[in-house]
Amino acid sequence: MRLGARALLFSAALLGPLEAADPYLPIRQRMVREQIEARGISDPAVLRALMETPRHWFVPPAARDLAYEDHALPIGYGATISQPFVVAWMTQVLAAGSNHRVLEIGTGSGYQAAVLARLVKHVYTIEIVPDLAKSALERLRELGYENVTVREGDGYRGWPEHAPFDRIILTAAPPSIPQALIDQLVPGGRMVAPVGDSFGQELVVVEKAKDGSVRKKSIGSVMFVPMRPGRE
Repeated sequence: MRLGARALLFSAALLGPLEAADPYLPIRQRMVREQIEARGISDPAVLRALMETPRHWFVPPAARDLAYEDHALPIGYGATISQPFVVAWMTQVLAAGSNHRVLEIGTGSGYQAAVLARLVKHVYTIEIVPDLAKSALERLRELGYENVTVREGDGYRGWPEHAPFDRIILTAAPPSIPQALIDQLVPGGRMVAPVGDSFGQELVVVEKAKDGSVRKKSIGSVMFVPMRPGRE
């Protein structure tokens, strides 16, 4: 699928939240305290974003009672919503600021984008599965996120129309980091990506210096679904 030919462009508009009172708040508070903060995530803004983001709305209804447990959950189409700690870890490592424009590859249910939306100026997120892109848009709109734009398309190509980006995050693992994504990172920018295959993956931090030179560093082992390329 060519990014400009069949891709659908969506923007999440600001609407009212789905619920005034959140019965899952105590469970979410415990998740942040016991699964995230206790394991070394210390950035107050990241902890606050995890506390404020209703993860139970980003999982299938049948899995809602499992939303705040410490593991990934399937969301259909071979995709998953990542373990809460991994989301927090990657978000902290990304070190995104309030004036940053962020590109996410792999929207999934929209949870990572929702977390980032509380931290940055705007999130541009690409999902290759049409049904996931549409449902993520609808969910983000219903929850009132106005600074997230969702697109159906091939993440390997990035989003050149809105490049360059201050930060880029991948939530699916390519065998190597696509050059198109490195090219779309601003000088001085940072990318966080799982890299590898089903036999082993590393979480890689890419730093692009002001002179355009690139440094990559592995910071730990992870396991994500493979990053799927679009069809030509």
